[in-house]
Formats: sequence, structure tokens, C-alpha cells
Amino acid sequence: MLLRVFHEKITLGRAAAEQAATAIRRAVSERGRARIIAATAASQLEFLDALTKSAGIDWTKVEVFHLDEYIGLPITHAGSFRKMLMEQLVEKTGVRDYHLLEGDAADPARAIREVSKKLASAPIDIAFLGIGENGHIAFNDPPADFNTEKPYIIVELDEACRQQQVGEAWFADISQVPKQAISMSAKQILKAKEILAVVPDKRKAHAIKACFEGEISPMAPASIIRRHPNATIYLDRDSASLLGPALQSVLAKDSQATLS
Repeated sequence: MLLRVFHEKITLGRAAAEQAATAIRRAVSERGRARIIAATAASQLEFLDALTKSAGIDWTKVEVFHLDEYIGLPITHAGSFRKMLMEQLVEKTGVRDYHLLEGDAADPARAIREVSKKLASAPIDIAFLGIGENGHIAFNDPPADFNTEKPYIIVELDEACRQQQVGEAWFADISQVPKQAISMSAKQILKAKEILAVVPDKRKAHAIKACFEGEISPMAPASIIRRHPNATIYLDRDSASLLGPALQSVLAKDSQATLS
């Protein structure tokens, strides 16, 4: 796994977008299409903006799957991840083949089954991730289920995760944040050929330290990324600030380090 550190998140976003665009163009060139997983949140804004402006991507040949969505939240709500996916990626690129998670469906479990079949029909070329303040990937809060084989699961959101959504101003207070969500499972995320995680900001520093210097554990969900053979984590100086002296020394020399 490769850690890359940048001074600020605009440069970080552009560098991550360059890698992502290369992966998409390569997949389209080799197989005629690319299949991607997209994260949407405040931390992904600069990255997705740069990606949608990347040259040479035929977005009509890109199929997009979404990571997660709240149970019971309509797509019109400012905090809806479907709304963010549409605004930050689909509408900017003209992607035609995309799969929304209908968290407000009358039967969310049925909606999950339908998207899961499509997701499992062929390999995923690259997955874009964020990492939460509590170390979550998608909505796999601690203790995350590292064992389920289901592509999507319904999860209970912990208080730290729900408070993060208030802090990002998607909700006025924690009482308005749904308590359940649909989440892509950790095992499903790891099935992607390549993983690219964009994690800026000081508020993510404790999670970065726990996930990449501590044990691989369900209590630090993003730590499971270390088991993937082709993962790159994009940090800024703030999110990397609590990493230990040895790793900081390596990063100070060339702004990247490889972890096993």
C-alpha cells in the first residue's frame, strides 16, 4: 500500500484524479469499458472536480457504482449521497450507466439485491474511497464486518459517524441524521483491482494513524485496505500529521511511503 502526502487538498485532488483517470482510460482501452466505485462526501470535492475535468475519458463507456446511502433519506436532501453522486460526477460527465442505492425505497433489502447482482456481474477496475473520522470505509463503522460476503449490507451508524455528518453541515443536529444506512461491504471493496482513497483534513488524522500504524482490526475499518495489493492513500499534511516519526521521516524525503 502506498501513502502519498501533499501540502494541501487541491494539489492532492489533482494528483489523485490523474491516477484515477489513467486507470479509467486504461480499462476502456483494454476492454472497451471501465467499471468504477465512487465515493461522495465533503472530502471528495476537489478530487471529483479534477477527475470530471480530465481529458481523454469516454464517460459513455464508464459504469459507476455507489458506496453507500442513508436509509430513509430522499435524494432531494442535501446530505443524500445519491444527490452528491449526481451533482459531483454524473451530471458533469454525462455518465449513462450508473447505479443508485435507493435508501428510501419501500424495501431497501430488495433494492440492495438488485444492485448487488449488477455489481457482481464483472470485476471492478478501481474503487474511490474516503475514510471517516472514526476510521470507517463506506459506512462500515467500527466494529466493521470483515467477513460478510454480501456486496451491500444494511448497517447501524455509530454516534461518531453521525456526528461527523453534522460537523460537515449536511444536518442541523444529530437527531436529524439517520441511524441506518446501506453500505458496500469491506470484502466487496477489496475485490476492486485498484483502490484509491482521498483523505484530507486534520479531523481525519487520528483515523489515519489508527488505521495505518495500528493493527488491522474491525475497530479501525480502513486498516483492511492494507490487505489490498494495489492501494494508494492520498493525504494532506494535516491528515498525515499524527503519523509516527519513522514514517514522517520517510514522507518528508519524497512525500510517499510504502506500507506492508
